[in-house]
Amino acid sequence: MPAVALLGARQVGKTTLAKTIAEGINSVYLDLEAPENLLKLSDPTSFLSAHADKLVIIDEIQRSPDLFPVLRGLIDKNRQQGRSSGQFLLLGSASMDLMRQSSESLAGRISYIEMSGLNAAELVGNKDDRQNLWLRGGFPDSYLAADDDLAMDWLENLVRTYFERDVPQMGFRVPAATLRRLWTVLAHLQGETINYSKLASNLEVDATTVTNYIDISTDLLLVRRLEPWHTNVKKRLVKSPR
Repeated sequence: MPAVALLGARQVGKTTLAKTIAEGINSVYLDLEAPENLLKLSDPTSFLSAHADKLVIIDEIQRSPDLFPVLRGLIDKNRQQGRSSGQFLLLGSASMDLMRQSSESLAGRISYIEMSGLNAAELVGNKDDRQNLWLRGGFPDSYLAADDDLAMDWLENLVRTYFERDVPQMGFRVPAATLRRLWTVLAHLQGETINYSKLASNLEVDATTVTNYIDISTDLLLVRRLEPWHTNVKKRLVKSPR
């Protein structure tokens, strides 16, 4: 594909993976949270055209949705010149928002890969390694921390960043404390069918608000929603997810 979007939560290892890929090929890396890189893209068409022969890696792409129409034009131009794949690697930590933005401009030109944290199948070690994974989670910096206290501190700081910075930056007017309470309750309901009315009662809000908050948490990749499976397609659409 001309473009690939690598989706995953913050600090899950997307940038590390992208830079590892870039080591073996001619590439340029741009982080849209860095002012100097934003400055380079003040005229995105000129800058990206100058690197048309390279793999262009754009981190935190959801922060500049106006880039997608530019990428579409460059992809089509490169296709005409015989380069049909490996043009752009786009990294994002807000899945639904990123896919919505990109699908409007890059339909047929982009594929999506979702990157999760470490899982048990990736560990090469003893029983203690898997115990650490269950306790500390799959974020590399948390899992590899020197001790459990440092791992918990790291996770707490990450969660605060999500709720206090990322949610407002994405335009959601949601109380951080309420969203965190919902997230904590959902963690205790791991794998259970969602009862929106019960959750709404516990949080003292209505069911529509709970649904909206869960959508936001899913968008930020803090929650993974498992849609129902049934041989009857109609039942898949009406049953509650987990």
